[in-house]
Amino acid sequence: MRIAIVNDLGMAVEAMRRVIARAPQHQLAWTAADGAEAVRRCAEDRPDLILMDLIMPVMDGVEATRRIMSATPCAILVVTATVEGATSRVFEALGAGALDAVNTPSLTGAGATLLLAKIVALGRLVGDTAAPMANPCAHAAVGRPAVNGRQNWLMAIGASAGGPAALAEVLKVFPTNTPAAFLVVQHLDESFAGGLAAWLGGQISLPVRLARDGDRPTPGLVLMGGRGDHLVLTAGGTLVYREEPVDYVYRPSVDECFESVAAHWTGPVAGVILTGMGRDGARGLKKLRDARFPTIAQDRATSAVFGMPKAAAELHAASSILPLNQIGLALQHLLTANSNP
Repeated sequence: MRIAIVNDLGMAVEAMRRVIARAPQHQLAWTAADGAEAVRRCAEDRPDLILMDLIMPVMDGVEATRRIMSATPCAILVVTATVEGATSRVFEALGAGALDAVNTPSLTGAGATLLLAKIVALGRLVGDTAAPMANPCAHAAVGRPAVNGRQNWLMAIGASAGGPAALAEVLKVFPTNTPAAFLVVQHLDESFAGGLAAWLGGQISLPVRLARDGDRPTPGLVLMGGRGDHLVLTAGGTLVYREEPVDYVYRPSVDECFESVAAHWTGPVAGVILTGMGRDGARGLKKLRDARFPTIAQDRATSAVFGMPKAAAELHAASSILPLNQIGLALQHLLTANSNP
């Protein structure tokens, strides 16, 4: 995998160069000292992965990520010394299309192992074009009662690159007394899950928290996957984290969550696939559509990365393909249209 480094500090560049050199299957493509230079270099020579700093002169990492994902999209990992101290910037970058974030390693080697693990994980994602279909028959769909207002709706949403900002846009239309439960799976390292829940909760009216084993989807509450394991719904209606399938490239998996919802939720469901790299969620969304539930994929024009929504469209898993600013309104319409028995 060809990797580029974007950082204005020489010591940081050297530390990351040493990490890359530890893995012979990776090579350094180029380096840039600021975001503007990174945008230019990426247009000339697009790498497989960019290690992007946040605080830089000329153009910061958030704007550079936004421009690269718009013009010459590729995988971006935020690598900065200020991850813990710049939560809003981290989630701005993730909203612009970055896949994950990690602290900058030091020349002494501290943090190198974690960075290398992130690179390996993203390398698997970049190389995943066929999207292995793990456990395709793991959940058998059950019969549903007819949709009416006396049953609780569940809005199941999956997202990856660009997801934080997209989630905020979709969920901001719902008031605190919304008569629907929300279940969100966002691809993100579990060390940032708590920060994402807090950040998202500050952007919308609905309360947001990480799901715990034994939770039940509750009207007016957004529950988010908060671990590296898969968040699934059980036959008893509770949420649990499950390690299997252990070798699935997407963790947590939108497919695993959606398929469990298709099998076990006894009320009406709407499934949504937002911006993201790869194909996760398409198979699970198809299960929901096959069960005659409404399903939505974000359109190309408004997606930071049109990977997951494209996969859903190709599989005919989405009954509607909508721009981001219409998805929340469409979900609201489902609640209004079925408000009377």
